[in-house]
Amino acid sequence: MSDVEKKFYVLRAISGKENKVREHLEAELKNTDLGEYVSQVLIPTEKTFTIRNGKKVMKERAYLPGYVLVEAALVGEVAHRLRNIPNVIGFLGGSENPVPLRPAEVSHILGTVDELQEQQDDLDIHFYVGENVKVTHGPFNGFSGVIDEVNTEKKKLKVMVKIFGRKTPLDLGYMQVEKE
Repeated sequence: MSDVEKKFYVLRAISGKENKVREHLEAELKNTDLGEYVSQVLIPTEKTFTIRNGKKVMKERAYLPGYVLVEAALVGEVAHRLRNIPNVIGFLGGSENPVPLRPAEVSHILGTVDELQEQQDDLDIHFYVGENVKVTHGPFNGFSGVIDEVNTEKKKLKVMVKIFGRKTPLDLGYMQVEKE
């Protein structure tokens, strides 16, 4: 089995049924010889925060709804067996000969998901109107300003920055500024 290289493929699933597909696949990996050919089953997810009854509630949702990433070696009947899992529509990128994801695409997808989870951890920072902040990202990097508006739902700030002697409003994300 070591002579066949495993690559990432994308299974298209019925939207909302990604977890059922993963559970069924993991059961198949344990109970049959499919585990020799499939090494990972991933559903890229992101954490979202909503406010219900005055409390902050964290919920995990699919970052790419309707898609399940599978690291597998598609030899023999493996592709057919994966295609016939309940709630699976087929492979993305070809029905007869599935096209694997390029390594850059895989690292981008997994990197984006890691970045989103890291951002959610940092978003417990609270900003207030009148507070001084410094811009850390973007074309106005290094400028300092005063917060004029705070939009906690969109994680955006309106910061008044002095440019050429005039106060100019900038719309910035929480991750683009730091407190002074």
